[in-house]
Amino acid sequence: MNTDVFPDPNPCRVLGVLDDGAASLSATARAHLRAADRVIGGARTLALLEAEIRPDAERLDLTGKLSAVPDWVSEAREAGRKVVVLATGDPLCHGIAGFLAARLCVQAVEVLPNVSTLQLACARVGLVWQDARIVSIHARDAGEWQVGAPPSHDLHALAQALRAHDRLLVLTSPENTPARIARLLLAEGQGEDFRMAVAERLLQPDERVRADLAPAEVAEATPQAFADPNVVLLWRVRPRPNPVRFGLADCDYRQRQPDKGLITKQEVRAVSLARLQLRANSVVWDLGAGSGSVGLEAARLCPHGHVWAIEKNEADVAIARSNRDAFGVSNHTLRHGRAPEGLDTWPDPDAVFIGGSGGELASLIALCLHRLRPGGHLVMNFVTLENLAVATQALRAAPAIDWDVLQLQAARSRPILDMHRMAAENPVWIVCARKEAA
Repeated sequence: MNTDVFPDPNPCRVLGVLDDGAASLSATARAHLRAADRVIGGARTLALLEAEIRPDAERLDLTGKLSAVPDWVSEAREAGRKVVVLATGDPLCHGIAGFLAARLCVQAVEVLPNVSTLQLACARVGLVWQDARIVSIHARDAGEWQVGAPPSHDLHALAQALRAHDRLLVLTSPENTPARIARLLLAEGQGEDFRMAVAERLLQPDERVRADLAPAEVAEATPQAFADPNVVLLWRVRPRPNPVRFGLADCDYRQRQPDKGLITKQEVRAVSLARLQLRANSVVWDLGAGSGSVGLEAARLCPHGHVWAIEKNEADVAIARSNRDAFGVSNHTLRHGRAPEGLDTWPDPDAVFIGGSGGELASLIALCLHRLRPGGHLVMNFVTLENLAVATQALRAAPAIDWDVLQLQAARSRPILDMHRMAAENPVWIVCARKEAA
């Protein structure tokens, strides 16, 4: 099999540029820029390199027009004109090169990379970065981070990455500032876990790098305290927690008092989670969250997914939130309400757990089966014969559904004098259904 790649005779050349302008370009990159008939870039980058662009060359500002760039490139290439796209740093690291290659073809794009601003910042601070996680929050303004915010929030990926990595390199934006990042750390209870560095206006005359900052002091900074553009470096100064992901003891969870016990017990929880068939990126619904035990363990098992939970009892919502905070989970959204209220705003799930129905079980099952993604799993726990009957009848009426019922009754040892006896827990029916794959 011939795997040779034949170069395109007139590729679109994507040049990585830094803020010192032409001084950052290699001789080859400068020659391509000077020979270009059409030069595409942001307004600031075009201005930086104005002296290197031919007077008769066409200049196109891509600011706010990213979707048009592939057509601009194609038009030039089809006319036999030489086209250059100016990008910042390494165009293949959260840059435009991957966007163009996906919409044209790999052979139509030739990338001449530069050092990224993140590399420069690490060099200024002396931070080893080969094992660091790069996160871009250079996006639209979604506002301040709120604990439990959904994946649509622009800071969600950063909140998740903080739990999983010891070093992070963050591409900021004018709205998502170093101070906003610091406030996220404080909100997630990690203000003492990390130190920060902010590198401002790298390679410009007024460059400034501030290292070894405490998130608490950065959080109080005004929007003008850090010059734009800037990047943020984060490194952990406390050991990263290594929590148990599955099968936590019941006593690890805060539960309602004096009615202690409103929780899916450890043995039932373990079987229920196993039957949900979770993947790292699963979207999970937890309906009737109670103390939050099933949803919180699901969140730990799905580090790249998200759990959406709802609970009708206000006291239990407060308890579930305190458990979420204690376990350091960032991919868990909990709301106070009675299902199915608000479920229409949630994304379709890969797995659904029903721990409580609020008296609308049949319609809730029908809704979950309708919304469940192909191949997804529905798991329900019941302690009454009446709810079991309603569930099995609803499943029997549903098309393309495989389902089964498991009765689980555990007995736990209890001390009696200097010996132990077995005390039976209440029997629980675990009803499981699988939606047919597409």
